[in-house]
Amino acid sequence: MQNFINQLSTVLETKYILTQDEDKAPYLTDWRKRFTGKALAVLLPGNAAEVANIVKLCAASQVAIVPQGGHTGFCGGATPDNSGKQVILNLKRMNQIREIDSANQTITLEAGCILQAVQEKAAVQGFLFPLSLGAEGSCMIGGNLATNAGGTNVLRYGNARDLCLGLEVVTAKGEIWNGVKGLRKDNTGYDLRDLFIGSEGTLGIITAAVMKLYPLPISQWTTLVACETIAFSIALLNLFQKRATSLLTGFEMMTQESLELNEKHFPQMTNPLQGKPPFTVLIELSDHESEDHVRQLLETILEEAFESGLIIDAVIASNLSQANAFWHMREHITLAQAEEGANLKHDITIPLSSLDCFIKETDALMRTKFPGVRIINFGHLGDGNLHYNIAPPLGTDPKIFNEINEKPIHELVYAQVERCNGSISAEHGVGQLKLDGLRAHKGEVAHELMKTLKRALDPQNILNPHKVVSI
Repeated sequence: MQNFINQLSTVLETKYILTQDEDKAPYLTDWRKRFTGKALAVLLPGNAAEVANIVKLCAASQVAIVPQGGHTGFCGGATPDNSGKQVILNLKRMNQIREIDSANQTITLEAGCILQAVQEKAAVQGFLFPLSLGAEGSCMIGGNLATNAGGTNVLRYGNARDLCLGLEVVTAKGEIWNGVKGLRKDNTGYDLRDLFIGSEGTLGIITAAVMKLYPLPISQWTTLVACETIAFSIALLNLFQKRATSLLTGFEMMTQESLELNEKHFPQMTNPLQGKPPFTVLIELSDHESEDHVRQLLETILEEAFESGLIIDAVIASNLSQANAFWHMREHITLAQAEEGANLKHDITIPLSSLDCFIKETDALMRTKFPGVRIINFGHLGDGNLHYNIAPPLGTDPKIFNEINEKPIHELVYAQVERCNGSISAEHGVGQLKLDGLRAHKGEVAHELMKTLKRALDPQNILNPHKVVSI
């Protein structure tokens, strides 16, 4: 392999080829510390041409490549295996915003751009880049697209796929496909863009993209409301969708147990609602009209919700600082889980019509079969995406509990997902975590079609092998 490393120096400066253990270490373990691998080298290209030349060298030497962005994924999709024969291709140096086209309301940017930096750059130009995630301070656009990231604004603006108009991709042959076009209509055959989005670097390496921008909203109002049942929460969603229509930007649900865990580790994040409601819903409206218009609309809908018995309490944020505090409550649940210790995560989607039944039945089954477990259930209720996570009983060693119960707990949750015609991955992807269960979930025909695509576009299986689909 030394000859291969020497060849890399013809493509990259030596300082961007990391081969020492201490230099490689930060790139080898996933965010949850669940997966750790080894790598022959970590490579830091600065442009698409360097990526293409690296891929050509890897193809010639049959060295597998693990594309990597901000390394914030939950499914081990950007972590190498334990062979020590793979290279990590981290795109953090490719962080240039190439163009903001105000007339076309698009931004062209490289895959290594950090999401928060993109939001801030767009805002300076008077635009909103609506993709918003808890990890936005470190996740990168390439990874967002490779996993078709969702987040808190999907209800109004859609997933990363919906925000993307064009891509630049390096193929498994080391060729550069230039699909960087800001077109909202392009009906010229197969949609290659959608093929690469969500493929987690298994079909090609995304190096740049054209993304949609929107005018910055003039007014935003945020409220926390208390609901006694998930059925009331869904009815509340329907009411807001009917009355506020496209002004409804966010609709997030947090259970009592998830907020209690939050307050345990972050005492400053106290729920301002009276008592401890079973379900707390975070709602945001935004508009390009006056503050008064949105405020009055919000108050009118909440008044109707009170009168119909859908909610039992509500607090409207009086300023931006309080609105941010509401959002921080929601966003810190994941961090509180990390502080509490290892837990079993389920990033699932359920049709809204089946959500009430899913939660009631699955909660009951979980508590019967695994007494004492804590169900940390929260998520993007507006699009049916639950983060249905299971923490071990208090006083139980998380590692031992998970080793014994991980398989049966996953089987229970995913069986319930299938009963409700849902999905086992809403926004986190498949990676290596859900690889074994994908065939059963997708069905034989779909799984074979995915394998056919993988073989056609990556016949040597050098792009992120054993992630998403194995061939």
